[in-house]
Amino acid sequence: MPGRVTADLDGVPETALWTLYHRAAEAVRPDTVLADPRAVQLVAEIAFPFRERMGAARPWLAQALALRALGFDGVVRAFLDACPDGTVVALGEGLETQFWRVDNGRAQWVTVDLHGPLALRRRLLPHGERQRVVVCDVRDSQWMAGIDPSRGVLVTAQGLLMYLEAAQVTGLIAACAGAFPGGTMVFDTVSRRFSARTRAHVKGPGGHRLPPMPWGMDAADRYHLRDAHPAISEVSEVPLPAGRGVLGYLAPRAAVVPLLRTDRPLITRLRFGAAPVSLTGQP
Repeated sequence: MPGRVTADLDGVPETALWTLYHRAAEAVRPDTVLADPRAVQLVAEIAFPFRERMGAARPWLAQALALRALGFDGVVRAFLDACPDGTVVALGEGLETQFWRVDNGRAQWVTVDLHGPLALRRRLLPHGERQRVVVCDVRDSQWMAGIDPSRGVLVTAQGLLMYLEAAQVTGLIAACAGAFPGGTMVFDTVSRRFSARTRAHVKGPGGHRLPPMPWGMDAADRYHLRDAHPAISEVSEVPLPAGRGVLGYLAPRAAVVPLLRTDRPLITRLRFGAAPVSLTGQP
């Protein structure tokens, strides 16, 4: 397709295209819950058979993914209100356009991803002097080098951790807690049941077969995350924002709906203690 950028991602990296496709489908609605003109522009610029590979974008799924993005946006905005010169580290950012939705004109932004997704991102999205990209597997702590925690650090992992093994998730959380005292980490998870479905190669929402998701976490499991590192001082849920229709009404209320509260996607926020701690948890 002349004049368009070819996307040749596959496996887990291809999910960046799946998410972008649905976020753009939501963004073009006149009653959208997430204004994201860059997502719409990217879909138009990428040479990829979105509909043939992923099917028609279903409105309920597009809104659900947009509400997830909006939930993350809220956490980033709150962080930048408190730490306007802080650093946001976006792990596995893919083709997320969050920077252009939430930037305050002062923050530092670090994107950490594999070579394939980052090469495509560089071709499609302009990066300014306050944006840095790091080619690195998120499980390799080398990406932490050069990040100054003194002005505040927020680590985000949107649509990422479910593709890691449980021990790798725990290790990543522990590394962040140790490296960024006083910092925050926010990530989303799928339920144990949904994780099992992907591992059984059952088609996911919208009929598209997503890659296996080895790690799932139910709401009752969330507070065990404290055991990952003694510096973790707070574990809390980030409710989804309200949206449109029945889905939009239930999204922020899912924790109290009997059929949803134990088997639902979650957004979790961890806060790390400001003071160094030993392995015994003592200052």
